[in-house]
Amino acid sequence: MNRLLKLKFLIFLIFPVYTFGQEVYTQLPSEINVSEKYVFYVHGLIVEGDNQTPEHPEYGIYDFPSIKEKIFEIGGFNLIAHHRPKDTDIDEYVDLFSSWVSSLLESGVPASNITLIGFSRGSHLAALTAARFNSHSINTVLMAGCFNGDMIFDPPVTLGGRLLSIYETTDTLGSCQKLASRSKLKTFDEHYITTGLKHGAFYRPLEAWLVHIREWVLK
Repeated sequence: MNRLLKLKFLIFLIFPVYTFGQEVYTQLPSEINVSEKYVFYVHGLIVEGDNQTPEHPEYGIYDFPSIKEKIFEIGGFNLIAHHRPKDTDIDEYVDLFSSWVSSLLESGVPASNITLIGFSRGSHLAALTAARFNSHSINTVLMAGCFNGDMIFDPPVTLGGRLLSIYETTDTLGSCQKLASRSKLKTFDEHYITTGLKHGAFYRPLEAWLVHIREWVLK
């Protein structure tokens, strides 16, 4: 056996097959592996309905399939990216989303291994869901989710755990500093990008924002 084959064999022994079992799901998988990480990606409003690549007259195509692919390529976790139906009711969806997070926690998945990533309307759904689990300190990523530093909900949303905010400087939605200041967070990181694409900066898997998710999720 040559040296390369010996090396591959040793890697196989050290890292068994199940450690490479992460997958992409459209909803919470029926079988939960408590040793694995679970990341949810919650898309924007325009994708609600039957079309996974709808086109906005100003921002262009929202490429949901490519975004899922590029986020999953970060590696090391299962990705749940549910395609919501048209005219999704926010309260009902947060109930559903929360039930999935609860199932993970009840199965024994550590809160630190659960991350909710949301863009635009998806960031609101992610924040409203994460707010129900503040005592568990799950991870939340908000992209283009805040206006004048906050999310306007009644009662106001507060978050726990780790929070990452990413916004585009040419967009009307920006920093989440007020939301972060009101919350009881373990850590808060915020980054801005400047692509000139306004809200459409998050319609496609640009490295400008993916790099921040990659660095933060893999911490």
